[in-house]
Amino acid sequence: MAAMAKSLISLIFLLFIFFAATEARTCLSQSQKYKGPCLRRSNCANVCRTEGFPGGECRGFRRRCFCAKNC
Repeated sequence: MAAMAKSLISLIFLLFIFFAATEARTCLSQSQKYKGPCLRRSNCANVCRTEGFPGGECRGFRRRCFCAKNC
């Protein structure tokens, strides 16, 4: 019984490492076309799509629009 529990824990640990290693990193680049403070994420994402990015988000104290893509 103890050996089975150790095997199960080992399997869960390996799956956790596998999924953590396959997580995509996201690179951000400030939008060149978005003007003014970024108040709505959907507006930012739409402008980023026109710049060739899959999406975007509002970030920082100054609320700038940053376009995101997988690195």
